[in-house]
Amino acid sequence: MAGSVTRSEGAALRLEGTGTELEEVEIRLLLDGIRLCYGYDFREYALSPLRRAVMTAMTQEKVRTVSAFQDRILHDAACMQRFLGVVGVNVTTMFRDPELVHTLRDEVIPLLRTYPSSRIWIAGCATGEEVYSLAVLLQEEGLLTRSTIYATDLNEDMLAVARLGSYPLDRVRRYDESYQASGGRGSLADHYSVAGRSARFHSALQHSIVFSRHNLVTDGSFNDFHLIVCANVLIYFRSSLQERAHRLFYDSLIRGGYLALGKRESLLYCPDRDHYQQVREGVNLFRKMRW
Repeated sequence: MAGSVTRSEGAALRLEGTGTELEEVEIRLLLDGIRLCYGYDFREYALSPLRRAVMTAMTQEKVRTVSAFQDRILHDAACMQRFLGVVGVNVTTMFRDPELVHTLRDEVIPLLRTYPSSRIWIAGCATGEEVYSLAVLLQEEGLLTRSTIYATDLNEDMLAVARLGSYPLDRVRRYDESYQASGGRGSLADHYSVAGRSARFHSALQHSIVFSRHNLVTDGSFNDFHLIVCANVLIYFRSSLQERAHRLFYDSLIRGGYLALGKRESLLYCPDRDHYQQVREGVNLFRKMRW
């Protein structure tokens, strides 16, 4: 029948709107249950994108209410894993911000050359495209073999894709323009091999990458870094969680280290923002100037 919607779609449409007080209560109970059962804490995620994620997951699971979704997710670990794929920050591309990557080449690479080794943390790496972007940059600048890239994410399924380093060929070819705009030294195709319709990045890039699960909400610092990249993750957090993440990044940076953020992010909720200096106007790259 034209214009009709399924029950699950109807539930999604109701949830996508402003939401009722009852729905908000149900969502908060859902988040409490997930935290207690699985240890994932989404309570400080921004409510609007979180509601959309719950809506999408309900549609996928074909349930009508948040309470029914809670019942399923608490009794089915596979359902929880599917939800992580929805609620996580999984949108990533290679050389997404060419100007930022160009600034890394101009400003950060010269500093990294002065160290015998360097440590880089990419937080919220999703399926890894930005990780390989940075590995390509370091290889072209002759620094990859004495650098370690720690790529972390909440979602193990995303990390499995990132570890493989294989992506649809047509998608990777579309990244070449951004690669060139970021100051690429040759062709992006120099860094991957083609198998059928897939492009797999060379194993030489992977040797310097450590993929690991890390939760910005609950986990602490695990090293001292020369560069931290966290692009388009903080926009999904409420101000209190952004503050926690910023404190974690600040404590994890060496003095003189760099923090790179996405275009839509800032130091607004960073308790130590006065201790950073913006490297270049219009580019979200900041240098830690004090302890």
